[in-house]
Amino acid sequence: MTEIHDVVIIGSGPSGYTAAIYTARANLKPVLFQGMQPGGQLTITTDVENYPGYPEGVLGPKMMEDFQKQAERMGTDIRFEQVTEVDFSKRPFTIKTDFHSVQAKSVIISTGASAKLLGLESETKLMGHGVSACATCDGAFFPDKEVIVIGAGDSAMEEATYLTRFASKVTIVHRRDVFRASAVMVDRAKANPKIDWMLFKQVVDIHAGENGKVKSVTLEDTQSGERSELACDGVFVAIGHTPNSKIFEGQLDMDETGYIKVHDGTYTSVEGVFASGDVMDKIYRQAVTAAGSGCMAAIDCERWLERQEH
Repeated sequence: MTEIHDVVIIGSGPSGYTAAIYTARANLKPVLFQGMQPGGQLTITTDVENYPGYPEGVLGPKMMEDFQKQAERMGTDIRFEQVTEVDFSKRPFTIKTDFHSVQAKSVIISTGASAKLLGLESETKLMGHGVSACATCDGAFFPDKEVIVIGAGDSAMEEATYLTRFASKVTIVHRRDVFRASAVMVDRAKANPKIDWMLFKQVVDIHAGENGKVKSVTLEDTQSGERSELACDGVFVAIGHTPNSKIFEGQLDMDETGYIKVHDGTYTSVEGVFASGDVMDKIYRQAVTAAGSGCMAAIDCERWLERQEH
């Protein structure tokens, strides 16, 4: 017999776990599918200093462990399974995982987003040790340091400008001399005396010092192929994010980049399906805003279910 649940939450991280805490407290007995990376992007983050309630700061994985424990204590059924397919065409909805399928009266999607990376082995190895994909999260760890920003869009210009609050020098590295960023963002970056430019260059390797943290990068000239080394203390990869929304394609309204569209809070284009966190938020992308939207989705979901019953 197929299991039927009041609420199924797809995805963990601050958003999914918060949605679980709230729906569990509302006695909806949520089932949460963690996916392949329980805890989401925070599991590859070292120090988190900007989340309220952790005055001394906290390691990203430890914080997600705390969230998970709280969700479990409230009664969430947490399953280490990857959702592979969904059917939102009729209610109850069908959710298939690697192992079996369940049905749900309502669904909260909290699958998050993944930072696009360069694909270097050294980049993965040094993530959280000088390599970052979020200036707002990690910029404060680089006071009076020299850092580089890789990218050519608005987010790269924003990250570079933001980093000048802390770093002594920020170098923007780009493969060409034409930018995807709006002219106003490029002009603002060019007007900042702390920002330097390395054009027609690409990072082909990142090197660690004896302390295990970033000490330099190898740059390759995109025109001549010539290589050189640039000393730096941090590498910020700002080439965009990809929302983890592929399995919902054709079932939910999304924008051109794959972020799930929501209205009136967290309602998606399918009644009874809600979205929260980075899979629907391309602007803030912070743990605290993800958690906040997880709470919103849980409350929206609870009220919607109540209306169905009456």
